[in-house]
Amino acid sequence: MVLHSIETGKFKLDGGAMFGVVPKPLWEKTNPADSKNRIDMSARCLLIEDGKKLILVDAGLGDKQSEKFFSHYSRFGDATLLNSLDSLGFSPNDITDVLFTHLHFDHCGGATKREGDKIIPVFNNARFFCSKSHWEWATVSPNPREKASFLQENLFPLMESGQLNLYDSDEDGVCPELGLDLLLVNGHTEKMALPKIKYKGKTILFASDLVPTAGHIPVPYLMGYDVRPLVTMREKERILKSVVDEDVLLFLQHDPVNEVVFVKNTEKGVRFDRSSTIKELFK
Repeated sequence: MVLHSIETGKFKLDGGAMFGVVPKPLWEKTNPADSKNRIDMSARCLLIEDGKKLILVDAGLGDKQSEKFFSHYSRFGDATLLNSLDSLGFSPNDITDVLFTHLHFDHCGGATKREGDKIIPVFNNARFFCSKSHWEWATVSPNPREKASFLQENLFPLMESGQLNLYDSDEDGVCPELGLDLLLVNGHTEKMALPKIKYKGKTILFASDLVPTAGHIPVPYLMGYDVRPLVTMREKERILKSVVDEDVLLFLQHDPVNEVVFVKNTEKGVRFDRSSTIKELFK
């Protein structure tokens, strides 16, 4: 197995929304805001080479939405999903599987593209995997709080392509089609999947939106986007305890600086220790 960090470009989100009720003087220490109160965000994905499989975990924002849409998020940087794959010697057709942690636009938008008047998958040969419960949560009757993040143009073309695979388990465990161990959590959104990967003597947890940046490691530091914030707190407390006890590394999807982080116990609870990159850690 080989792991690669895939940068798909950076964007900005309101710092208050990203930290909820946490006062700005606290969160700004780790996530400085610009003049519009926005913080820098990454849309980092993970590529897993495993035998004949080439598995992509999440797909970033993509670029098919309108200029007006993207003006709200001020994308910046030169990295794109396709450029990052190309730099590793891969093309979109090489991807065999795409696992979505969840279906908010910044996690699945890059899996489809606009071609003429149609929207089609970017990865012609891939199977797309998502929790059946989460798919129904996002498509059948999305709640008003999340509806703006579940964009139809990101979702239904995947089903129409015939490449969508919905796994039925609502419990933690191995997704048999992918061979990935998944933790399923429900605070941020229904059945968000966190892959837990054993790699070269270490275990890495893809933290997705449970811990989007290093600034979110303290248990009460929650996003305003979470649909069940008290559930998120319980999930974070339980998972971060196991992360420390089992010496697990966190792969951070949205932190613009810290890619893989080590955490430690302190008298104030679990806190950031140090960071590195997959490339540096396992060179």
